[in-house]
Amino acid sequence: MRRFFLTLFLLSALMVLGAGAWGLWWVHRPLDLPAPSVDLSVEPGTTPRGVADAIAATGARVQPQLLYAWFRFSGQDRQIRAGSYELERGVTPRTLLNTLVRGEEATRSIVLVEGWNFRQVRAALAKAEQLKPETVGESDVALMTRLGRPGVPPEGRFFPDTYTYSKGSTDTALLQRAMRAMDKKLEAAWAARASDLPLKSADELLILASIVEKETGQAKDRPEVAAVFVNRLRVGMPLQTDPTVIYGMGAAFDGNLRKKDLQTDTPWNTYTRGGLPPTPIAMPGKAALLATVQPARSKSLYFVSRGDGSSQFSSSLDEHNRAVNRYQRGIEPKPTGNGP
Repeated sequence: MRRFFLTLFLLSALMVLGAGAWGLWWVHRPLDLPAPSVDLSVEPGTTPRGVADAIAATGARVQPQLLYAWFRFSGQDRQIRAGSYELERGVTPRTLLNTLVRGEEATRSIVLVEGWNFRQVRAALAKAEQLKPETVGESDVALMTRLGRPGVPPEGRFFPDTYTYSKGSTDTALLQRAMRAMDKKLEAAWAARASDLPLKSADELLILASIVEKETGQAKDRPEVAAVFVNRLRVGMPLQTDPTVIYGMGAAFDGNLRKKDLQTDTPWNTYTRGGLPPTPIAMPGKAALLATVQPARSKSLYFVSRGDGSSQFSSSLDEHNRAVNRYQRGIEPKPTGNGP
């Protein structure tokens, strides 16, 4: 009888060891997925058993009872987080559970570029992968009302940056993040403004910074570009900046700015109207905001492109005209003084 119980004990031990070995093998074995990657959505409040069922419902060839047993055995079944996940071939029950517990959702990213106008932002959002297009077809007015800013023009109100988002997120949520980011950057820049800055509000700062953003070819010139426009505002000189004219032309701009365009009045034509335009013309980045509130200490009132991205700055019209002849027309200045 003793031998019988000993044999039974040994068989039971072997079965437990065998089951343990099989379980260890199974949790490290890749799941059989129906495609290179499948989407898994875990809604808030889903039970661990419901998560196992949802995984099987993706088409993965796995027994949900086994997955549920593994979740329970691990002791982490109550730590699984809701979210949108992407299961790729090679995922094992162990790595899958780690992903669910850490909440490592499938993410995508979109880049909002410094100097973009809002029309370009909306076009990028419409093309963004796995981003729910809640605002497509809405007017700008309706969109800003949706974002809680009724009556505020959308231009320049979103901070240019790289934004990551979970699959299935909405364009509304992403725009809210970008809007809050600009609010914070604008508030910080306004608080750091020079005491003699000729701007009355943070909104005026945003408008001028958008012009500085569009007019800067090289980063090192940005404080000097800002100084030119600040100096013009101080003396009551029109800003006379081409990007505002182009913005006011909208879809009519064909890539070639003509003299008649500079003479055609619009609210954004800073050749025909003094002061700042009514709205920003683009999204300024952090550097443009800071350069605008802390411009270079300079008397420059003019600048012209040197043709290499940098600018030549001048404090008088005569000096500026000579720079235009040299850098735009290729006319070198005549030497002065007595020759040999």
